[in-house]
Amino acid sequence: MMNFDIAIVGAGPTGLCFAQALSGCGLHIAILERQPESTLAEPPFDGREIALTHHSAKMLQTLGVWQHIDEQAISLLRDAKVLNGPSLYAMQITHDPSKTASLGYLVANHLIRKAAYETVKASPDITLLTGIKIRTISTDNDAAYISLADGSKIQAQLLVAADSRFSETRRAMGIPVDMHDFGKTMMVCVMQHTIPHHHVAWEWFDYGQTLALLPMNGMRSSVVITLPAADIQYLMSLSEADFNQEIAVRFKHRLGTMQLVSTRHAYPLVTAYASQLVAKRFALIGDAAVGMHPVTAHGFNFGLHGISALAHEVKTAKSLGTNIAASGLLERYQRKHRFKTRPLFMATHAIAKLYGNDTIPARLIRTVSLQIGNRLSPFKRAVANILTEAS
Repeated sequence: MMNFDIAIVGAGPTGLCFAQALSGCGLHIAILERQPESTLAEPPFDGREIALTHHSAKMLQTLGVWQHIDEQAISLLRDAKVLNGPSLYAMQITHDPSKTASLGYLVANHLIRKAAYETVKASPDITLLTGIKIRTISTDNDAAYISLADGSKIQAQLLVAADSRFSETRRAMGIPVDMHDFGKTMMVCVMQHTIPHHHVAWEWFDYGQTLALLPMNGMRSSVVITLPAADIQYLMSLSEADFNQEIAVRFKHRLGTMQLVSTRHAYPLVTAYASQLVAKRFALIGDAAVGMHPVTAHGFNFGLHGISALAHEVKTAKSLGTNIAASGLLERYQRKHRFKTRPLFMATHAIAKLYGNDTIPARLIRTVSLQIGNRLSPFKRAVANILTEAS
């Protein structure tokens, strides 16, 4: 029997960062991951570029993760614009130069994961258990219990799930989830182009497709295209030359000639919000708790907020010598994280449904709402503040 204070299932960026947030406070922490450690040490490119707010960047700096990311791999998200249909008219979301030099930053997901792994490996109170398969989990008033496929057992005071929006740990604990499948698939890749992006992010709700552009350093951008699964499969099957031409056409040549400079990756467009974020000696963090629609680019940012809230509660209990998995402690975390995430989660769903609707009435509402929003300076400042989190 292996005994720990906290066992975390999932060694993605959220699970690793949560472990690091607790490091140094006298707790023994285990991270359980089915992938081999070699994959954590050198995670492959997965197509996903993560938009980070200033709050998130500061938190990663505090955790020691930011320092492991090459400065050249960090791109500025200076401003953003929202486009609708074929029109060039856009709602402009700009940063406040008196506060920050940008809305935020852009860093590849695999680089964040690699940096978090390197940080955790240097922490003596964190144990990485990799290449393992969980057979059963359970909790009672005394502890959390994990049985592994090889017959070994783990016991912890608190069990934390950070194993994606499709969390098997959440399901094993019997927690339902409000999951919405938009019936679409996202394809992500990096494209080089001849017309500069000026470090402005695009969210383009074109008719029949949604296009997003996240500006990287130089003349490169992370491109996200959302379409029905069959159309994405077609794009994935194209030769590189045909793909380059297809994407340039879909962007109506607004970025000039475009060339693929990465592998292509596809992901189903599914959101998730757990009906409860905690149970007896158990908590959900990251996408296992709240799996956001990517339109607001807030998924990992919310994950870091959840890490901060739960780690604060646990460290406070540890310093006071009280139960680090007390029901009151977990309930406080749940209230804080729901308050932080629920309003934007619901608003994002409403936006995604409206701007994904191509009927004539919806197109009219989309156009009018974009024009009204563009004229309302307080509204745009509020949106910019949400995207920036500079305070």
